[in-house]
Amino acid sequence: MDALAARWPRLRQALPHADLGVRETPLERWDFEGAPLLVKRDDLTTPTLGGNKARALELLLAGTGTDDVLLTVGSTGSTHALAVAHFGARLGARTEVITWPQEEHDVSRATAARLRDVASVTAARSPATAMLRAAARRLFRRVRWVPAGGSSPLGALGHTIAALELADQLARDGAAAPDTLVVPVGTGGTAAGLLVGLALAGLPTRVLGVRVVPRIVANRRRVLSLARRTAALFGARAGAAAPRIDDARFAIEEEQYGGAYARETAASRTSQELVLARLGPALEGTYSAKALAAALAHARATPDERVLYWLTFDGRWLDAGAAGGRTSGSDRSEEK
Repeated sequence: MDALAARWPRLRQALPHADLGVRETPLERWDFEGAPLLVKRDDLTTPTLGGNKARALELLLAGTGTDDVLLTVGSTGSTHALAVAHFGARLGARTEVITWPQEEHDVSRATAARLRDVASVTAARSPATAMLRAAARRLFRRVRWVPAGGSSPLGALGHTIAALELADQLARDGAAAPDTLVVPVGTGGTAAGLLVGLALAGLPTRVLGVRVVPRIVANRRRVLSLARRTAALFGARAGAAAPRIDDARFAIEEEQYGGAYARETAASRTSQELVLARLGPALEGTYSAKALAAALAHARATPDERVLYWLTFDGRWLDAGAAGGRTSGSDRSEEK
């Protein structure tokens, strides 16, 4: 919150937040076979469970108490759902998750196993069925709804804060703004919030969103619409003019998708191996490895550009053997 409230003090009261331990994340420089990247280590957003979801939940879980039941939806290996359950428990709340099937890999299986340990999980047959069940629960039971992926104007403001944090880091380092910022795009909240924050900071950086879900969910129109609604919410809460979102500064990269959500590709596996070889943080094949593959391809194709890779996945909790050792527990229950 500091990066936002320092500029618009009114937001200290107008934008309540939960204390999840969100902190400034490092800005690093990596080099892969002549492809230099700036890397925003948003895998380290909190000491306990990092990743981009913590930034949205800091705002979405404001006021959560011990009598609350949080409800969200996601795929079986949803890191969003795991983050809701993790931080909800820290605030004393219980979490219910309605999941749908996905293509599985080691990290998604480990995530699903941990999610079952910390939340009440109900399996549905499809995203549409899960959303219908969630709508019924919200209608007939007292629950606190957390949108899929944390992607709402309020949740996206968490990533607006992150972009302003980046601007402060660049200023402290005396560094030029990146030409292109590469980030995975699922439900779009991270990319939308970053677009707003970059506009507020006056940075000329373009955002390249790497699509990792079907086009009906992740497309340019949806992300830009969410960015404009986020900008309007900022203006209303801050008592300031809403920043103008420049459509030309956002593009969708289509090449990394792989044909299905969470389907690993040769490029994503290569990205994981490159980071592993340099003893870097763990990546996964759903989001972070595909975004890195796109960032590397862009950096090699445009050697005169400064390319920033936004790392959204926190793999610190995956201890040695966790990803492989839990695969036997990945069987989904029948739909209830």
